[in-house]
Amino acid sequence: MKPHEIERLSFQIIDSEAGVHDFPPDHWSVVRRVIHTSADFEWQEMIRLHPQAISSGVAAIRRGCPIITDTNMARAGIRQRDLVPFGATVHCYMTDERVAGIAASTGLTRARAAVDLAAPDLAGGIYVVGNAPTALLRLIELMDQGQARPALVVGLPVGFVNAAESKALLLECDIPYITNVGRKGGSNVAAAVVNALIIMAGEKQ
Repeated sequence: MKPHEIERLSFQIIDSEAGVHDFPPDHWSVVRRVIHTSADFEWQEMIRLHPQAISSGVAAIRRGCPIITDTNMARAGIRQRDLVPFGATVHCYMTDERVAGIAASTGLTRARAAVDLAAPDLAGGIYVVGNAPTALLRLIELMDQGQARPALVVGLPVGFVNAAESKALLLECDIPYITNVGRKGGSNVAAAVVNALIIMAGEKQ
């Protein structure tokens, strides 16, 4: 089978096994792609989408706003070629020399320092967290202080320390988000969410 045939069949299986659900079509496009990436139907129960998450994220992509990730793994998983028509770009500051300098001089984690470096570029953009709870926690701090106002936060850090807690705090924020409850997450899932938005952005308006 060719790749597109495998993907089409996979989505047919997911639609069949997911059963009846209450997700609107645009929300289901995101949830289904997350299930496709993770082979985990628990995402139907875990995922949380702000009412304006899809519209805000798609609009940001169509405006060519930057997408910033907390890991190069998430950056690599995003369909950057499909962003070309919009002029949007994907960035990760984790390996930036300036981040290393900030972390060394302040004692902060590199993930937290990367958020500080990215803050000026966040206005109207999308911030994607798939690995580092410290990145999400710092972003929430900056948003609370009025120093960052992204169009959408994809907050899906994975792990046992502060992953669930950081996502619980994001759910309290007055800003569009796509996140989940619990420890599960990951850069691959975060990239899948963004890819679903990119596909929707490319559809006829």
